[in-house]
Amino acid sequence: MLRTPTGERRLDILEWLKDPAVHFPRQRHADLVEDGVTAEAVADKLGVSRSVADTHLNLLADIGLLRTKKIRWRTYYRRDEMRIAEVARMFEKGW
Repeated sequence: MLRTPTGERRLDILEWLKDPAVHFPRQRHADLVEDGVTAEAVADKLGVSRSVADTHLNLLADIGLLRTKKIRWRTYYRRDEMRIAEVARMFEKGW
């Protein structure tokens, strides 16, 4: 899942979301750090359609690496640092 060409995109997304203020432009109705980033912003950064970005973001959210928040009609994505640390520990133990 994370070792394929599309997995590289997912790793890029996770890396960008570590410090979204550096990697994404300001958003009008949400704080990049507190609320997260829209699929549109991720799509623009990846250079792909929104549906492709949605697929990546939804997969990362489904496995718990991203949290979602609805503001108005948009979904915002941010890292779930506790879950990411938990998964990292599992891999360190040879899981």
